[in-house]
This record gives sequence, C-alpha cells and structure tokens, in this order.
Amino acid sequence: MVTAIVLIDIEADRIPEAAQEIADLPGVDQVYSCAGDVDVVAVVRTATHEAIAELVPGHISKVPGVLRTITHIAFREYSSRDADDAFSIGLQA
Repeated sequence: MVTAIVLIDIEADRIPEAAQEIADLPGVDQVYSCAGDVDVVAVVRTATHEAIAELVPGHISKVPGVLRTITHIAFREYSSRDADDAFSIGLQA
C-alpha cells in the first residue's frame, strides 16, 4: 500500500463542496479542512505509485475549485498508538 499526503488549495467559496468531492474519490482515505498554508489535506492510499500518479492530477486536480496540489509520498508510518499497545501487552485495565 502506498500512502500520500496531498496538500490542496481550493477557491474559498468551493472548499466544502470540493473537499466532499475529493473525499468521495476512490483511493482517498481521509480529507481534512484546516487552517494554515493550505485549505485541505487529503490522505490517499493506493496499491501502486502509478495509481497515485493517476489520482492526483487526473481526478483531485480536476475537481472544480481546486487551484493547486502538492503531493508528499509517505515512506513509513509511525503511530504512538502502536507503541502504547506494545507496552501495554499483558496489562489489565
């Protein structure tokens, strides 16, 4: 599984609709509206790099209102929950 984090700039009056359209695309796992340098962050998970190469420019970028995307490919996932689970093995709550 390949994970990418896509930073998305959207026309201000289209943020809610565009974010939902992006969230409905196959391969898009999560979408967050946010404050800061970008309007929306999408977490994309696909089977191959080629699928991301198709999804971002071929679908996400073509959603009406999307102005710009920046894509970051994830190498490895780290989770504090995983570490907490490992240390709690054998403990009863």
